[in-house]
Amino acid sequence: MNTYNIPTLPLPYDLETIAVLKQVNRANKKLAELKGVAQTIPNEQILISSLTLQESRDSSYVENIVTTHDELYRAELEPTLIEFNAATKEVLHYREAINEGFRLVRDKNILTLNHIKRIQEILEENKAGFRSTPGTKLKRESDDAIVYVPPQDPMEVERCMVNLEQFINDIELSPVDPLIKMAIIHHQFESIHPFYNGNGRTGRIVNILYLVISGLLDLPILYLSRYITHNKGEYYRLLQAIRDKNIDNAKEWEEWVLFILKGVESTAEDTITLVKSIGSMMDDYKRILRPAFGKKYSHDLINGLFYHPYTKIEHVERNLQLSRQTASKYLNKIVSLGLLHKEKIGKENYYINTRLMDLFVSFGEYDAIVPNESIESVHVNEIKKN
Repeated sequence: MNTYNIPTLPLPYDLETIAVLKQVNRANKKLAELKGVAQTIPNEQILISSLTLQESRDSSYVENIVTTHDELYRAELEPTLIEFNAATKEVLHYREAINEGFRLVRDKNILTLNHIKRIQEILEENKAGFRSTPGTKLKRESDDAIVYVPPQDPMEVERCMVNLEQFINDIELSPVDPLIKMAIIHHQFESIHPFYNGNGRTGRIVNILYLVISGLLDLPILYLSRYITHNKGEYYRLLQAIRDKNIDNAKEWEEWVLFILKGVESTAEDTITLVKSIGSMMDDYKRILRPAFGKKYSHDLINGLFYHPYTKIEHVERNLQLSRQTASKYLNKIVSLGLLHKEKIGKENYYINTRLMDLFVSFGEYDAIVPNESIESVHVNEIKKN
């Protein structure tokens, strides 16, 4: 195993090759289309809520943290209930970290080291910050073989992260296309491996936020985790190929950039389809609910059904400023129209937007995926999730 010397950014290679530029053009076109399609949904919070939860599940799945849509939406409604498993709680922490990161960067269009530390703090529920003691290694799950040793000196970790922060935010430092920069940023972050835990998930959130601060998207709705899950073996192979070659690895960098760009194009196309399907479904619900409720119809009613696919009387009561009795009548009427499914779980009645749930399930289906090799982070002989 070769020692990988973390490069100081920008890289000394011209990665704007003909192949890369062609793929950049295709990816940017899909991103522009997605940005426009997102504006057709009347309430941005519906997309943020729906798609951040899908990403949270997909990104956690990369780390073999597996939960179901039902568990996630129920846990979202009742976060204090103790019967939800640890995986579900971790996924919800991921979603909270995305939302906090978006809140931090959306106004000033800057992503700082403090922002990144805050994201990881939410994911792991600790304030350990960057690694300060040596001993971290990355090993293969199947045979415990050490595949990569990130920087061990805390001063080197700090130096690399300061350089990465400058590369992220200083356009003049590297005026290449933002999507090429995103691919470089992701590899650099995962190679620095600055935290004891949560590097993989934090790095994928950094991808999302970089698309926002670069102006390529207005909302955090483009996620590569599903693409990585489907191509996990190739993802880890290309990550490591750059490290193994170490020097004169322009070809390996080009292959990595192309992989990420293809992921952006593919994921944007899938997300466009999903967003259009949500919009079409909202229109269908509106055509049924507007005549059924007459003057009592409200856009907030539909927005609530799509913001909370699992909803309760209290939501409608609060969102529409109704009495509990009236809110209950509204929901039962929507059930009778076939748009919601009523289910009693414990002492609570849940009103489930089953059509929307079915859409999410079909979009995020994993059954056909063959498990690929995973890489775990090891620190002082204790295995921890990446």
